[in-house]
Amino acid sequence: MIEEIGEWIHQVNSLHKEVRRPCSVLAEHFNGFYSPDFLKTAFFVVTDEIPKPDFPELREAGLGDFIDMNVGGITYNDTYYVKKEVANELRLHFHELVHVLQWRELGPQGFIERYIREIQDFGYDNAPLEKMAYALDGHYQSKGRHLSVERFVRENV
Repeated sequence: MIEEIGEWIHQVNSLHKEVRRPCSVLAEHFNGFYSPDFLKTAFFVVTDEIPKPDFPELREAGLGDFIDMNVGGITYNDTYYVKKEVANELRLHFHELVHVLQWRELGPQGFIERYIREIQDFGYDNAPLEKMAYALDGHYQSKGRHLSVERFVRENV
């Protein structure tokens, strides 16, 4: 199933390659948190509908609530997708960029396996990868001191 999800993600990202935008367009907002080099290699797509893998195996694994959850954004490897109506919310971009870093640190298979296991074991709200992203986006939103999110994720994932 992990391989099938990985292939699906690759397909989705390939289909959107022409419309994705580099996160370097957000550099002025995230200065002091994300390096310019990282932002050049992370991308986002503004979309009407968030793409999600709706495989029967995922529902059988107890992830139906996650698949059906109404979210403003989702990350697949180096690209995240945001709904049009929330595309200007910097906190959402900040949050999804944390996930891009988690994907990089864990690798695609490692991220997918761990994310699924955490959702199963803890639920979405208490999944450690999500808690990390929410804590960091909250820090940003509250105008907390600058910190290297890249280093933080690398040291804490």
